[in-house]
Amino acid sequence: MGRGDEAELRRLRESARSCKACSLWEHATQTVFGEGPADAQVMLIGEQPGDQEDVQGRPFVGPAGQLLDRALADAGVDRRSAFVTNAVKHFKWQLRGKRRLHKKPLQREIAACYQWLEREIEVVRPRVIVCLGATAAGALLGSTFRVTSQRGQLVESSLAPHVFATIHPSAILRIREDAGREEAYQRFVSDLTLVRKLLSPAER
Repeated sequence: MGRGDEAELRRLRESARSCKACSLWEHATQTVFGEGPADAQVMLIGEQPGDQEDVQGRPFVGPAGQLLDRALADAGVDRRSAFVTNAVKHFKWQLRGKRRLHKKPLQREIAACYQWLEREIEVVRPRVIVCLGATAAGALLGSTFRVTSQRGQLVESSLAPHVFATIHPSAILRIREDAGREEAYQRFVSDLTLVRKLLSPAER
């Protein structure tokens, strides 16, 4: 199996459809596997699918995904050339009225799903991995890693030549004040510009 093996990614995606390694599959519509080129140089990893991702079966297509797309564009990174995925492949939710709201996955659920994330990284072999939020960072960088104090800092890892973490775009959406939300967005874009810098010819 070499870098960018599309056939292997398809096999993994098919295998993940029937995953029952934890109980989250029981209440999810479907497994939401990663998406993007098998030879992508950058991999963006979030926490778990949301409501729209669960319905459509694709990662980062809801409001947080739309914000991520805009931020990547503002940072000069082509989303279509990136592989986007989540640490957990099933939507964990709680019903509030008629809405299905995100519920944070447990450590055992994150651990049960890690096999799929690990294989995605092995196949794609990205040059840059970006952990979006604490769950993804904890899964890949350990429980002592803190996004609040270490965001945007390169972390030595065997997973890829360059690894760093930033906030999850959903955190920006939860900020109610316009000024605060815009400030958080601009800092998020600033974090993502590191991707472009790391992939520049001088860094290859």
